[in-house]
Parts: sequence; C-alpha cells; structure tokens
Amino acid sequence: MTKRVIVTGGSGLAGKWVVEDLVAHGYEVLNVDRVPMAKGTARTLITDITDAGQVFNALASSTTPREFDDDIEPKQIDAIVHFAAIPRILVTTDNEVFRINVMGTYNILDAASKLGIRKVIVASSETTYGVVFAHRHRDPVYFPLDEEYPVDPMDSYATSKVINEITAKAFHARTGADIYCFRIGNVLDPVDYQKFPTWLADPALRKRIAWSYIDGRDLATAARLAIEKDGLGFQVMNVAADDVSSDLPTAELLKRFYPDVPVRKQLGEFETLLSNEKLKRSLGWEQAYKWREQVAK
Repeated sequence: MTKRVIVTGGSGLAGKWVVEDLVAHGYEVLNVDRVPMAKGTARTLITDITDAGQVFNALASSTTPREFDDDIEPKQIDAIVHFAAIPRILVTTDNEVFRINVMGTYNILDAASKLGIRKVIVASSETTYGVVFAHRHRDPVYFPLDEEYPVDPMDSYATSKVINEITAKAFHARTGADIYCFRIGNVLDPVDYQKFPTWLADPALRKRIAWSYIDGRDLATAARLAIEKDGLGFQVMNVAADDVSSDLPTAELLKRFYPDVPVRKQLGEFETLLSNEKLKRSLGWEQAYKWREQVAK
C-alpha cells in the first residue's frame, strides 16, 4: 500500500533531500512550498504556511503526481515532514522570522490534528541551545549538547524553534499523535564540501555551531526512519554527524574555544559536541556521509 507524505519546504536545501529519498523509497510525496522544486522530483503545491486556510486545504489535497492521472481524489495523509521556515536570522526582519516560523508550524500542526494525520516530523534547530545566534560569544552550560539541555536562546529564530517544540508537545497532548522534533545541525549539500579547506584553515569560523554538520542525505534518512518508527509520542532529537567538522580533535577545540565549559562525558577523538545518541538509539539511524570521505573525493 502506497504511503502518502506531505513535505513542507521541499524546495529548500534540506527538504529537497527528504523528498528525493522518500520518492526513491516508494512514497507518494507532495511538496508544499512557495516555489516549485528545481528538479521537479515531486509535484509542488504553492502554499503560504502562515495562512491557516491554505494550510488546511493543502493538507487535504491530493498527493497525485499529475493532474491527469486516473485517480486524483484526495486520500488520507500518512505523515508530514515540516521543514518550511525562514531558515536563519538576518535574512528578513526579526518579527517576520518569528511570525512565519511560529504561525506556520502552528497551522501545520493544527490542520494535521483536525485532519487525523498521526505523524508529523518538525524541523527544530541546534540554535535552540542559545549559542549559535547569541549577540556575542556565549559559553553553553555544558557539552555535549543533548536533548535535556536547558535551552535559553536570545534570538528570534531560535526562540521560534523553542516555541514550535512547545507547540508540538501541546498537540501531542491533545491527540496522542507522534510528533518528533529534529534539532538539526548545520545542513550540508554535496557542493559544500568544497568549503572545507577554508573551514579547516580557520576553525573559529564554525565555533558558534560547535562544529556540527549533517549531510542533507543523512538528514533525509533520519526523516524517513522517523516516518517508519511509530509509537514514540512527542520527542526531541538532535540530528548531527558523529564527528566534528574540523581536523582538530574535539578536546583541542574545547581547550581553544570553550575552556571553561564543563564536559559531561568522555569524548572520542573527533566526537560531535551535538549529541546524536538519542537519534541513533530511537530510530536506528547511522551516518553514511562523512566529511573526510567526501572531501577526499
């Protein structure tokens, strides 16, 4: 039986890999975005996620790839992967970042609950830890950053993501649906591996993101595994590679840039500071794309 998934933001950097992976694994996918996908991997329904009426209509629409197919009647949606958002600060005004991200996510979860959609994957962010977009250098409370960390950001983007996690938890309480929030590290496209010589030459460039990264294809695998894993209720999970995006050992990075931050566990030589242990434990996810192997190609 065909599973039907709606991906919001499937035209974007991260979302396009989710769409491609799901289509490759036999899912029927509808992309909900402001612009069509560049490769046309799935049909795009142009939608403003801040408009509740448009969102409700989109989530009740047919996922059929073509308008002339034999059966274009809307069918029940099995899952939503919600990645549509303003992706960072300083690209539009702070209030718009907050409004679009918060209201867009509320509208998606509200419509999903009323349409009986029982699985939603929500893109949260590593910025929730309050370090990435702080006004100036800010030490975290401890490393590695994990899902139990007392998130306390100061910027509009990360704050919107914290609110979205709270909203997701509230909708789970209402409906009992599975809603998994992914705190995603720095997403890399294959072309981004060309930047590593510059990044390696100046490790301070990636200090704010604690040298995290995740290949978009590995993120897509995590999203598919989340769709296939039922019964976890409301969950928050970091999505990051196993290693830091630096050729310096993790201990050296900490000593140089975060000397006063407590470290709560014994870390491997190049182990990530954005813990992915919960993701691996909960979904059985494994990293396939490592920067050292990609840069060497």
